[in-house]
Amino acid sequence: MSDSNRWANDEYPDYRKDVDDAIGFSGLGVDYFLKGKADSAIALLDRHSSGGAVAASCLDIGCGIGAMHPALMGRVGRLDAVDLSSDAIQTARSANRGIEYQAYDGGRLPYADGTFDMTLTVCVMHHVPPADWPAFVAEAWRVTRPGGLFAVFEHNPVNPLTRLAVLRCPFDHDAVLLGPRKVTQLLEHQGFVPVDREFLFFVPLKYGWAKRIDTALSRVPIGAQYVVCGRRPE
Repeated sequence: MSDSNRWANDEYPDYRKDVDDAIGFSGLGVDYFLKGKADSAIALLDRHSSGGAVAASCLDIGCGIGAMHPALMGRVGRLDAVDLSSDAIQTARSANRGIEYQAYDGGRLPYADGTFDMTLTVCVMHHVPPADWPAFVAEAWRVTRPGGLFAVFEHNPVNPLTRLAVLRCPFDHDAVLLGPRKVTQLLEHQGFVPVDREFLFFVPLKYGWAKRIDTALSRVPIGAQYVVCGRRPE
């Protein structure tokens, strides 16, 4: 898998600049959206994990520079993260103390079977060549414990503003967007049982009323991003 990914050997791009420039029309920066996805991951653990988020061991696959991790630190029991880019991993280590980071080759994850209560991947699969999607999900299955969760956050291809942001973002020039139905199929084919699906960022504004609208509309399939969560059976 690493041979087909430009970040395995190349210098990692300026993630924050690329994304902030691409979503500039929203009036918000990337941290707003990262915090929203972190909150969603915590809510999934609290709903579907027996010990809740505070006791959970978690793995972030394709973590990049670890930009979402400040919003997760202290809210889960353990957080590990991997990425293809050694440049990105070095940046993440410098920024986020107390998280275990590793560079890997994009194939086998450097963990034993059944290590984590939750495995998650955040807007990563659209960078993975489609032919490698089943193998990517299979590795998530392997390192997720029986009874544990696998959460896939992705861009929603039916949302026109999402498509605009992806088109404007150099970071996403190789993106192959996949919808929640495809993600669900991939998880089910591997053996995960879907337990949750939510759509995110209908009204991306920093107001309480906007967040309440997002919550009320979370099952409507037009949010800018979505999460599909499956459980590995006991």
